[in-house]
Amino acid sequence: MKIVNYVKESYAELVQKVSWPTWSQLQNSAIVVMVASLLFAIVILAMDLTFENVMKAIYSLLY
Repeated sequence: MKIVNYVKESYAELVQKVSWPTWSQLQNSAIVVMVASLLFAIVILAMDLTFENVMKAIYSLLY
């Protein structure tokens, strides 16, 4: 009976107490996540290219 009660209470909470975002809010959040991910990827790319060039310069001096 504990499991049945748990499922009923969980369903009631999801239906009555949780405030779900609107479609517009979901779209805005998705755009924010995509832009943040793109910016993060660009920063990582810049760091990678910088490190690569620094290492090439070091190796060219050593050999």
